[in-house]
Amino acid sequence: METPVLGFETPRRCPHHLFNTNSRPSSSLPASTLSVRIPTTATAATTVAKSPANVAAQPPRTKPHSKSFLTRKSAISEIEQSTDFLSSLHRFARVLKVQDFNVILRDFGISGRWQDLLQLFDWMQRNGKVSDATYSSCIKFVGAKSVSKALEIYQSIPDESATKTNVYICNSILSCLVKNGKLDSCIKLFDQMKRDGLKPDVVTYNTLLAGFIKVKNGFTKAMELVGELPHNGIKVDGVMYGTVLAICASNGRCEEAESFIQQMKAEGHSPNIYHYSSLLNSYSWKGDYKKADELMAEMKSVGLVPNKVMMTTLLKVYIKGGLFDRSRELLSELESAGYAENEMPYCMLMDGLSKTGKLEEAMTIFDDMKVKGVKSDGYANSIMIAALCRSKRFEEAKQLARDSETTYEKCDLVMLNTMLCAYCRAGEMESVMRMMKKMDEQAVSPDYNTFHILIKYFIREKLHLLAYQTLLDMHSKGHRLEEELCSSLIYHLGKIRAHSEAFSVYNMLRYSKRTICKDLHEKILHTLIHGKLSKDAYVVVKDNAKVISQPTLKRFCRAFMLSGNINLVNDVLKVLHGSGHKIDQVQFEVAIARYISQPDKKELLLQLLQWMPGQGYVVDSSTRNLILKQSHLFSRQLIAEILSKHHIVSRTMVKSRSEPKFSRGQQR
Repeated sequence: METPVLGFETPRRCPHHLFNTNSRPSSSLPASTLSVRIPTTATAATTVAKSPANVAAQPPRTKPHSKSFLTRKSAISEIEQSTDFLSSLHRFARVLKVQDFNVILRDFGISGRWQDLLQLFDWMQRNGKVSDATYSSCIKFVGAKSVSKALEIYQSIPDESATKTNVYICNSILSCLVKNGKLDSCIKLFDQMKRDGLKPDVVTYNTLLAGFIKVKNGFTKAMELVGELPHNGIKVDGVMYGTVLAICASNGRCEEAESFIQQMKAEGHSPNIYHYSSLLNSYSWKGDYKKADELMAEMKSVGLVPNKVMMTTLLKVYIKGGLFDRSRELLSELESAGYAENEMPYCMLMDGLSKTGKLEEAMTIFDDMKVKGVKSDGYANSIMIAALCRSKRFEEAKQLARDSETTYEKCDLVMLNTMLCAYCRAGEMESVMRMMKKMDEQAVSPDYNTFHILIKYFIREKLHLLAYQTLLDMHSKGHRLEEELCSSLIYHLGKIRAHSEAFSVYNMLRYSKRTICKDLHEKILHTLIHGKLSKDAYVVVKDNAKVISQPTLKRFCRAFMLSGNINLVNDVLKVLHGSGHKIDQVQFEVAIARYISQPDKKELLLQLLQWMPGQGYVVDSSTRNLILKQSHLFSRQLIAEILSKHHIVSRTMVKSRSEPKFSRGQQR
C-alpha cells in the first residue's frame, strides 16, 4: 500500500488539506501530486481526488487512521506552530516524507511566511528532501515577492536533471516572469527550455500569451506562439481564444479578431461575452461603428445580454467614430442601467469632444457629471485641464489644477503630470516646485512625460542648467531622449557657454542606439569650436566628417591647427583629407609653424612633410623658406630630400594645370 500525501488523501477518507484548513492545492503542482493512491484490488483502482462538494457527500470514514499517519500529522502541526521550526525539522526529519515537507512549504507560502519558506526550502535542498512539486510551489510563492530569487531557485536545478524541464516547474517560473513584466526574459527562457527538452502544455502557452495582451507590437510574437500549437499537439480552447482575441484588440487587429471568432465557431466553440467584448474593442481603434452595431445585434440574437464592459466599449467605438449624438444617447442608457456610477464613460466622451475642438460641449458634460454627484478619482479633472491647456486657456487650467490639488489628497502620476503641465504652461514656478515636492512626498516616480514637461518649461524660463540636470536624471532612469528637445537644449547651453554640458547632451543622444539628424553633428561642432573644446570637436569630425558641410570643416581645421592638441594635428589632417575635404595651404603653414616652434615635435613635422606629396599637397615658398631657416634643428639632408620631392610634385601640378583642356569629341 502506497503512503498517501498528507492533505491530499482519498476523498473517501478525509477532505483536502486535513491538517490545515487554510491550505489548498497549488494549480502549478504536478497531477501526480494531486492524485490519490489507494490499495489496488479487484474492484478498486487509482482515482483522482474529487471536489470538496463531492467529498462532503461521501459516507463517513469507518477505518481509523494509521499510527504513522497520525504521527506525521502531529509533526507537521508542531513544525508549523513552532517558534524555532528549524529545530523541529531536525527532530522530525526521519518521520516526515518529502510530500509532507511540501505541505509545510505550501502552508508557509499561503500564510505569507516568506523567510520561513526560504529557510525550509534551503533545508530541504541540503537534506535531499525535494521533489518536482517542491520547486514548483517554491517558485510560485517566492516569485510573488522576488522574481530574481525565483530565477535563482530555478537555475539551482542541475542542467542535466529532468526536473529542469518539468512542465509544472517551467510553468511556475514562466508565470512568475510574465506577472512581473519580464516578457522578453520569459520568451528567452522558454526558447532555452524547449531546446533542453521541455514539452509545453496548454497552460504554458496560455501563460505566455497572456503576457502579450498589454505589450506594444506584441501581436507578431504572439501569433508565432499560436503557430507552434499544432506541432505540440495542443488544441486552442475557449480560454486561449479569449487571450488571443484580447491581444488582437490591444493591437487594433480587427480583421484577425474576426477570423479567430469564425475559427472558434467552426471548431464548435460558442463565443461568450468576453470573446465578443474583445472583438468589439478591436473596432474602437478605427471607430468602426457599423461593425460594432452588427456585432451587438448578433450577440442579442444568441441570447447574450451586453454588460457594463460591452456598453462602455461600444461608447468608445462611437466616440472614435465621431458619433457624439449617439454617444450621448448611449451614456444616458448607461446611466439608466446603473453602469455610469463612476467617471470613466463621462471622461471618454469629454476627451473625445475636447480633442475634436468641442471644448464647450466637453465642459457641459463635466459640469453635468459634477451635478449628478458621479464618483470621481480626479481623472475627469485631468481630462479638462489638458483640454484647457490645448486651447491655451491657461488661467482656467491653472485654477482647475488648484481645485484638484485641494479636492484629491493623493493623485496618480497621470493627474500629477496634467497639473504640472498646467502650471508650467501658465508660468507658475512656485506651483511647479510644489508639485515636484508633492511627487517626492507621495513617492511617485516621474515618467517620460514628467521629465519632458519640466525640461521644456526650464528651457522656456531660461533655466538651462536646471534643464540639463533634469535631462541627466531622465537619462539615468532609462527614458528615451527626444532629439528635438535635446537639440534645443544643446543650442541654449552653447549660448550660455556651457559647452561641456552641451557635448554631454549630444553624447547621451548619440549613444542611445538611434540615428540622429545630420544637422545635429554640425550644430554641436560649432558649439565645441566656440568653446575651444578641440579634442571633443575632433571626435565629432572623425565620426561624422562626411555629413558635415565644407565651410564648417574648414572652420574646424583652422581652429584645430591654431590651438588643438599638437599631437593630433597630423591625425586631424588625415581624417579631413579622407572625408574628401581639400585642405588649403594656410592650414599647412600654421601646422608647420607650430611644429617648428616646438623642436621636440620634429618627428611629427617630418611625418607630415613626407605624407603631403603623396596626397597632392606641397609647401608654398614662404613655408619652404621657414623650414630651411630652421633646418639646423633637423637633419639637413633629410629636409633637403623631402623638399625636393615637394618641388617635383609642385612642377608636375603646375604642368598639369598649364596643359590645354579638350572638350569631349575634340581632337588633340
